[in-house]
Amino acid sequence: MESKYNLKSPAVKRLMKEAAELREPTEHYHAQPLEDNLFEWHFSVRGPPDSDFDGGIYHGRIVLPPEYPMKPPSIILLTPNGRFEIGKKICLSISGHHPETWQPSWSIRTALIAIIGFMPTKGEGAIGSLDYTPEERRVLAKKSQDFCCETCSCTLRSALLPLTPNSNLSPEDHMANDFTQQMNYKADSSSSSKTGNQSDVDTKVSNLTPEAAPYSSGDAVVDPPQTEQAEVPAAARVERPQTPLDTDHPHSPRQRRVRHAQRDNREAPNRPPLIAGVHEAQDESHAGSAMLIVVLSLILAALIFRRIYLAHDYKFEYDFS
Repeated sequence: MESKYNLKSPAVKRLMKEAAELREPTEHYHAQPLEDNLFEWHFSVRGPPDSDFDGGIYHGRIVLPPEYPMKPPSIILLTPNGRFEIGKKICLSISGHHPETWQPSWSIRTALIAIIGFMPTKGEGAIGSLDYTPEERRVLAKKSQDFCCETCSCTLRSALLPLTPNSNLSPEDHMANDFTQQMNYKADSSSSSKTGNQSDVDTKVSNLTPEAAPYSSGDAVVDPPQTEQAEVPAAARVERPQTPLDTDHPHSPRQRRVRHAQRDNREAPNRPPLIAGVHEAQDESHAGSAMLIVVLSLILAALIFRRIYLAHDYKFEYDFS
């Protein structure tokens, strides 16, 4: 299989290294790539103890992108389990549904431990999640060991090493398990805060109406449904008296200046008022215009008087001669 791939590719080098590390099955999980496709792995995981999945072994696929480990894998369960849909990409914070939470330092081993840790959590309507009853999950756990994969010919009854009193997780498994528990705690805190924020919004609307962790909770973050904005009752509305400046009629330049000054005063109450300055400027402008009119009137009167005087002078000289 090595001859089929570019050994200088970061994804190929990483996957071959992980395949060597996970070659031998453990009591809790096992994963290996298909013989003809390095980017598709089949895995088997044991159900978490002291849960509805105790005693079950579950099989699935991991499809890795060419950009791995920079982008997350897609995870598909093949064994009926009552927690995840079969044959469908499940939505976890370590899967392709949430590339924003994926970290390149995580590996396939981390994903396997995360799947085991997320199985007892609630689905809460996430993509690919199921919420079967505990009795149904226990029945599926017993039937799971009879499953045989048609693609890799894996029989779950012999896929993993049998559990023994000394069966313990490796240091790497403990690290991944701690990450999962931390993310479960963070997810619970996040969901609680979202619930609190939503309740605050609901309270406000009701007042207006007449009446570093690597994983998240394991499920997709479901956006809250969009709610229509509540209409404010007529009694709660504050009507502002309409002024001539608020009409739809066109305004003169002076009215527009006054209107802009009033709007600025409303938007910035801490600033000194501008209306007085506008009125002072207007008064000065009116005084200058009046003075100019008086001067022009005097000049015009002088010109008219001179015209009349010259006309009478010419007439006198003509009669005298």
